[in-house]
Amino acid sequence: MRPGVMDRFDGLADRFLADIEPLKAAGTLVVGLYCTYAPVELVRAAGAVPVGLCGKKQEPIAAAERTLPASLCPLIKSSYGYAVTDTCPYFSASDLLVGETTCDGKKKMYEFLGRIKPLHLMQLPAMVGPAQDAYWLGEVRRFKEFLEERSGRTITDAALAEEIAVQNEVRRLLHKVLATSRAAAVPLSGLDAMLVTEARSFTADPNAYAAVLRELLAELEAMAASGASFAPAEARRILLTGCPVGRGSDKLVRLVEQCGGVVVASENCSGVKGFDGLVDETGDPLEAIARRYLRIPCSVMTPNAGRLALLDELVQAMRPQGVIDLTWQFCHTYNVESPIVADHLRHQHGLPTLHLETNYADADTEQLRTRVEAFLEML
Repeated sequence: MRPGVMDRFDGLADRFLADIEPLKAAGTLVVGLYCTYAPVELVRAAGAVPVGLCGKKQEPIAAAERTLPASLCPLIKSSYGYAVTDTCPYFSASDLLVGETTCDGKKKMYEFLGRIKPLHLMQLPAMVGPAQDAYWLGEVRRFKEFLEERSGRTITDAALAEEIAVQNEVRRLLHKVLATSRAAAVPLSGLDAMLVTEARSFTADPNAYAAVLRELLAELEAMAASGASFAPAEARRILLTGCPVGRGSDKLVRLVEQCGGVVVASENCSGVKGFDGLVDETGDPLEAIARRYLRIPCSVMTPNAGRLALLDELVQAMRPQGVIDLTWQFCHTYNVESPIVADHLRHQHGLPTLHLETNYADADTEQLRTRVEAFLEML
């Protein structure tokens, strides 16, 4: 049984292009984003519209490999391939691009992207602490100045406060949607949960997105109260961690749910990491934005205790029976963290972990299916 309102989320990305046409005609800037470290509150406070950019499908990778080495993760190659082939409509609609110095591959890829469109690169520190907080605040201020220069609009504290409140409400609603799968009955599949969070990056009006989230939440709560569930009671509850997934790179989520499991939460930057943690609505808004975004526990952070803490919270709340750790090939930071995560989950929670390394292609689908089936049978 699928919530009826999910049809609205299916079409949000397509409607985004229609929604921004009159805005662009009126001079509104569209800012293309690649990563969850980019503060959307600043973009919107500048009167611009942020949009997530394509990078989750296999098709454009061959074009990227004419310039980039094959030994880069598929997310980087797909992102660049879409840009050089001009086959991502959201990239085409973007006036400006924003990147962050996360992994080495993305840092160098941004140099090539900057030759195609104006790109602002935020220099992300590799750890969290007082000195890094001060440095990152400087980077957030530099981003603010870039947006003001490009948009011709001063970003005021009042505008920032308004956007912080809107984005915090979206984050609260996404957490409530997640919470509906805490019970034995799971009303939302992992694939649909992925679509819900991904749609957030393709909405011209966050208030409209929040309104659809409220409709979904009401339907999910009614389903949960009646015992309606996407998955049968015997389905194994899986927590997904590791690299981001999305439409086009969702083969592992599909396999889990085809093989009799259900993904009750995704601890990745396309899932919970993207909406966990609120921006403090008191005090200096720029400092509050900087503090919240720097604490996103990406594997590029070292040490990355925040990821283990978030996993602890999700294990306690969502009661998974097993964890699948997905690493895209050549994503070295997530690959290196995989034994740390597995050891932590085993010792702290007694949970088994299956680590899978793959890419966007379908060639290994049946091999993955065999491993997923065996893992689910073991639980």
